[in-house]
Amino acid sequence: MTTLIQAYRFALDPNPAQEEALRSHCGAQRFAYNWGLRKVKANMDQRKAEASYGIAEEDLISSLSWSAYSLRKDWNQAKNDIAPWWPENSKEAYSSGLANLAAGLKNWNDSKTGKRRGSKVAFPRFKSKHRTLSCRFTTGSFGLVDHDRRHVKLPRIGTVRTHESTRKLARRVDACSARIRSATVSFRSGRWFVSFSVEVDRDDPPPANPDSAVGVDLGIKSLAVLSTGEVIANPKHLELAQRELRRLQRQAARRLGPDKRTRQQPSKRWYKTSARITKLHAKIADARRDGMHKLTSRLVCEHGAIVLEDLNVKGMMSNRRLARHLAGVGMGEFRHQVEYKAAWSGVHTQVVNRWYPSSKTCSSCGAVKTKLHLSERVYQCERCGMVLDRDLNAALNLVALVERESSSASCVVRLNESDGNPRKPNLVGHGYRHGKTPAHVGRGQRQRGNALTQ
Repeated sequence: MTTLIQAYRFALDPNPAQEEALRSHCGAQRFAYNWGLRKVKANMDQRKAEASYGIAEEDLISSLSWSAYSLRKDWNQAKNDIAPWWPENSKEAYSSGLANLAAGLKNWNDSKTGKRRGSKVAFPRFKSKHRTLSCRFTTGSFGLVDHDRRHVKLPRIGTVRTHESTRKLARRVDACSARIRSATVSFRSGRWFVSFSVEVDRDDPPPANPDSAVGVDLGIKSLAVLSTGEVIANPKHLELAQRELRRLQRQAARRLGPDKRTRQQPSKRWYKTSARITKLHAKIADARRDGMHKLTSRLVCEHGAIVLEDLNVKGMMSNRRLARHLAGVGMGEFRHQVEYKAAWSGVHTQVVNRWYPSSKTCSSCGAVKTKLHLSERVYQCERCGMVLDRDLNAALNLVALVERESSSASCVVRLNESDGNPRKPNLVGHGYRHGKTPAHVGRGQRQRGNALTQ
């Protein structure tokens, strides 16, 4: 039994009045966020201006607390003056906006002081009403409706119909194996969604073959090649939709679109075409995600160990010739799904170092090629004569690491020397590489000719 936090997302079908209320709550969250950010930014700018005049640190204006509790306290004191309409929405809308601001400021400060690892976090920016709409509820009457699998409850909004059944979550709630902690409504790709954060007690069954292992080699020509010899074809959802996508984008280019320089407002025809483009992109993403879920679930249910490569997807996306094809595959999403699903079922997941030459290594004798061009789709070993598909050979090398986890790329023999080595120095009787001079030869003893002066 494993207790974890899991999200259940359902598409909503609100009526016009409920949709207006949803937009109002999302706007209230944005308003509170921007108000708090404006207050914090003004305090920081004031302290910086006073410090520029040589005022001592202890004499500066007192700094503003960034905690969610302090921001919420300041909001309650000022809300009647700055937002007299605040009773129209749930108090959770304003609290969630201030909580998001507090989290953003903390992440920025931790990143600035070195307490947070990873890439640098920028200072929070003001939210625009044209961005993604969202609002979070942590208290109040929200959750599922009793004896009804097609409606959910939201504070101040009421009972909202869903496009799909909520029976998967309702069965867990009825069995007391799940507890709903919060609800987040968002507007994405022309649809309203509600996402429940649920504390779930999962007891997933073990894989069908716990002693088996599988190596997965992801690619563009084929979505995945397994070490068992199975080849998963790439559905190419993005490529198949390119014709319709180009037509809609050309249509939007002929419409009167927005212009930030002249503050030109877009036309209604542009909005309609833009909505169709967004809907098409959402359809492509949903189809890709559905295929990924089916494949990763099958791998986790069948095998006891899964070996993947730590691919540098961001670096590969910098190649403009392959960027669109790589984006259409979704390699990062594949690894994400495998890792969290494997943790549920107790399946061992091994991520191989990205510098391990899985494609260049012979799966039969272990010889490593120095160069292997991307156009060479068939691996031919010059040492043992093995001929095998390139991707299948890489998958076999990955699954072999499960049996010998202590192995590395440095323990295998190389087939030939690397190309492009520096020229050997013109030293007679000394076989030093890289032009190094022997230690016993002084600076003035070297001659431009082919010999050394004694």
